[in-house]
Amino acid sequence: MTKPHPHKPAPRPKPNAKTFGINALSIGTAAIGLGGALLAVFLRSKTNAEHAAPDLALDKPRPGATDRAPDAFRPDPTAVPTKAERESLRHATGPAPSFAADRGSTLG
Repeated sequence: MTKPHPHKPAPRPKPNAKTFGINALSIGTAAIGLGGALLAVFLRSKTNAEHAAPDLALDKPRPGATDRAPDAFRPDPTAVPTKAERESLRHATGPAPSFAADRGSTLG
């Protein structure tokens, strides 16, 4: 009967300078990216580019049926529309666009 040989684990490879540099570079890149993302979130929460609308505040009463808009926002009922405005309000004419060809039509 043969005696079993004791198993020696394979020697661990020594890290060389090339893999150490790549690992350090990837860790540094990840840290810079995470820091940039956190800074962006922090700065975004600090700045508010929008202005408050005091007339839309929750504690203001809502306008009723008898309340009118300010004069600056009322349309002029006596104004005559220009030619361009009249054209932009004209109904669309002609067939509706589609992806399918009409039956009986020839392409060519």
